[in-house]
Amino acid sequence: MIKNSNDAELEACLNVANLMVAAARTAPKARGFDSLYTLIVTGEEKDKLANYMKEYGEKMDISFFVRDSVNVKNSPVVVLLGVSVEPIYIKGCNFCGFDGCEECKKNGGYCAYKTTDLGIALGSAAGIASLHHCDNRIMYSVSKAALDLGYFPEKVKVAFGIPLSITGKNQFFDRKH
Repeated sequence: MIKNSNDAELEACLNVANLMVAAARTAPKARGFDSLYTLIVTGEEKDKLANYMKEYGEKMDISFFVRDSVNVKNSPVVVLLGVSVEPIYIKGCNFCGFDGCEECKKNGGYCAYKTTDLGIALGSAAGIASLHHCDNRIMYSVSKAALDLGYFPEKVKVAFGIPLSITGKNQFFDRKH
């Protein structure tokens, strides 16, 4: 059997994506409450993300959405990480800006611990991609598209995307805009 570089690189991106999801899942979570949601997106669904990002960027006059859409279009795999944001009831915390978890929940606030958990998971996932020499970049714009397109369950309110690429030149470096 002969495997060409395109097939091998796609397979490598998918393998790295699976390892990234494992790293995100096992990353520490506040009080041990796991509210992380992970997705690996390829093919038509990935292209749908890129197209939505471009359209949204043009409509809202946000140039980095259009720029990022090109990166997603040129990436064979996108890893998405998101969290539900309901409070985890740590007495006396108030990091969310409200006077307790009930006030946070009543006012539609986001638990600071949940968003911190997401940040730790993102760092773990991106670290895995880097360790495996897979070009990547954490992007808000990708997850905005994924949330708007309904890729996540409704209770996920905060998310980020990490497109993966294996090329001779890192497409996420020296970007314009």
